[in-house]
Amino acid sequence: MQLVAGRVAQEYNLRKKRKGAFWEDRYHATAVATDEHLVRCLLYIDFNMVRAGVVHHPAEWPEGGYAELQDDRQRYNEIDCEAMLELLGLNDQETLKLSRRQWADAFLESWRDASGREACWTESLAVGSVGFIRGVQGALGQKASDRQILRAEAGYVLREEDLEYHANVPSKDRDDENRR
Repeated sequence: MQLVAGRVAQEYNLRKKRKGAFWEDRYHATAVATDEHLVRCLLYIDFNMVRAGVVHHPAEWPEGGYAELQDDRQRYNEIDCEAMLELLGLNDQETLKLSRRQWADAFLESWRDASGREACWTESLAVGSVGFIRGVQGALGQKASDRQILRAEAGYVLREEDLEYHANVPSKDRDDENRR
């Protein structure tokens, strides 16, 4: 992932005659089960540029995985279609293309908040079934010992629990009352 990110940033900077970081933060890796969670993750990634307001549909972003798959590129492919077919339990590339189009169109129809980020994809170490999450947690050992398995919209996630922040800062009104 680091190699791909660096390569994309170099190419973009060269084309635009600019310097500096391409992404705001380092990428975030999330382990995903090979089932409906993988489909939801693909959709989340496909819709990054839609959420950013750059395009209205992932097909309009030529550098994205959605467009790469739909356009039948022969060169410069990043997606391992054979692996994706196996992970998704699909038989051929045409079925994958059709499925991805249907998933994207259904997602677009049901989408409520175009600007919203989903914490399960941006903050979690893993997303999937409870069994999958426990397996990832066990494999990570000490690195995941302070993480919890939490229920999320996408299923279950392995991440730190959201805690409310309560600062013990006196209000101006209390300060005024204490001075009287």
